[in-house]
Amino acid sequence: MELRSLYHLFSRTGFGTNPSEAEKWKDFNVKEMAARLVNPNTRGVGLSTAEKRSLPGKQALQNMSPEEKKELLKEANGKIRDLNTDWMKRLVVSENPLLEKTTLFWHGHFSCRIGNPYTLQELNNLMREMAFAPFKDLLLAVSKSAAMLQFLSNRQNHKLHPNENFARELMELFTIGRGNYSEDDIKESARAFTGWSFVPGSFEFHFNERDHDDGTKTFMGKTGNFTGEDIINIILERKETAQFLTKKLYRFFVSESFPEARLTELSDFYYQCNYDTGALLTKIFASTWFYEPANQGCLIKSPVELLVGFSRTIGMVPSNEVLLKMQRALGQMLFFPPNVAGWPGGKSWIDSSTLMLRLKLPSLILNGGKIDIMEKDEMPEESFNLPDTLSVKPDSKPFFVNEMPEAILTCLIRPELSDKKSSLLLQSNESKKQLVLKLMSIPEYQMA
Repeated sequence: MELRSLYHLFSRTGFGTNPSEAEKWKDFNVKEMAARLVNPNTRGVGLSTAEKRSLPGKQALQNMSPEEKKELLKEANGKIRDLNTDWMKRLVVSENPLLEKTTLFWHGHFSCRIGNPYTLQELNNLMREMAFAPFKDLLLAVSKSAAMLQFLSNRQNHKLHPNENFARELMELFTIGRGNYSEDDIKESARAFTGWSFVPGSFEFHFNERDHDDGTKTFMGKTGNFTGEDIINIILERKETAQFLTKKLYRFFVSESFPEARLTELSDFYYQCNYDTGALLTKIFASTWFYEPANQGCLIKSPVELLVGFSRTIGMVPSNEVLLKMQRALGQMLFFPPNVAGWPGGKSWIDSSTLMLRLKLPSLILNGGKIDIMEKDEMPEESFNLPDTLSVKPDSKPFFVNEMPEAILTCLIRPELSDKKSSLLLQSNESKKQLVLKLMSIPEYQMA
């Protein structure tokens, strides 16, 4: 493969790479690379940060003093903080970056924010285990997870008093998208999911048959004694679901804009292969259009992609405090999405304050600077206790020692630069470190 195409592939299927790693893969063609990257048998090792532990029930919480409740919240958020930094470090050092990046995609798609670190961890592990699996299998597993059942209030979805929260988000955000279902469809499908719950303590899925509405329901033009599984099957029978999911995957891995004919081709393929996500990703990465100049350097890196890509390329991992502080300041905190819709992405990652911080970040980390910034993300302060200013210890490890300046430019910058700008960036006799800092501090480095 041509080096620029190879760097583009590693940028989209992971978080970038360095010249020595790229050298190992340059003799493979795109189809071979796609087949190697998307391995449906790859499961990855799950996170094991949080221990299985039940949080106090409603009655126990009512009997707690305000101080006890505050301490409980602080402890839970602290464990989620540890879960956050453990995953961030996994992203930096993982030998399966596409597996972790696809897990990151599902982490935003199935957005979940609750106070139980163990169930959040299990949901994350489930997404990793089934990252390339058929979407139906993943959707069913997520829908039956303790984290999602709690977050979307399905434990409060009873036969006599249906709760529509899960049914609504299932269609609006997880599968078919707005405009493809009615309010009646929400009401009827909510009835089908009554009785779905989990066992406190074990957090295993539990179907309470006595609390399930087993009456006749009419959903999306079909009538029957539907269960939750039936509702999911009916949704997946609709081609609009394949279109909704394909568009979201395309925007994450390829580009915010796309030819309608290409989207139709890909969504038809996804539908016909029974929503095999691994097969769809393989098709995308093996396509010649994926490597067209218009699809290179056109996505704004998310804060996590920026931090992880920087660390992987340079070969260093910032401290936990720096990782947490930077996520908060840049607006993407793993395990703390802003709402059920997740992070909007795209241009929302950039505003006047975050852009300036992004441009200063390489110098702050590599030159031992001080981070003195306002947090952007909403987080309970007692869970962190981070100082307003953090000193960063510079990394003394040499990098890009044997590469020519042109090779460093090709490695770090994804958008195509004009000959004039490239010449200006490479014309001085500065050190390799100075050149890397300069390249990482230009706006083009913010693009993947």
